[in-house]
Amino acid sequence: MLSEEKIKIMTSLAMFEKHEGKKIFPINRYFKSDYISSKLFRSFFSYTLSFVLCLALWGLYDLERWMNTMELKGLTAAGMRIGLIYFLGLVVYLGISIFVYMKRYGYASRGIKVYLAKLKRLDKRYEGNTRPLKRTKGGRTS
Repeated sequence: MLSEEKIKIMTSLAMFEKHEGKKIFPINRYFKSDYISSKLFRSFFSYTLSFVLCLALWGLYDLERWMNTMELKGLTAAGMRIGLIYFLGLVVYLGISIFVYMKRYGYASRGIKVYLAKLKRLDKRYEGNTRPLKRTKGGRTS
């Protein structure tokens, strides 16, 4: 027997899965620390790669000036500045990444709780409508 309330709950569950499922369900497979550390690992490599690419572009752009003023003291000072810029940028980028991924994990964990509450509500609706089947002598159910 169809119940309007059950249909509404199932529809809301399907809409929740469609709109929020891609963001929420993959995160459910991880503990918070594992999720954040794996994303920080990815962030570290993406920042390092982008920094190296930008450094290469900058180096190619200023290659002529560098070749004309080839002094060891100037090159080591430039290397130290580049290293300091890399380190400070990395710290800021990873700090922002930690904040973002903690927010995403919190949003997903709240979403999972909402989804499970809707499932429990639907399950209670099904429990109320089920009745045990009685067997008669002929083996038929009534």
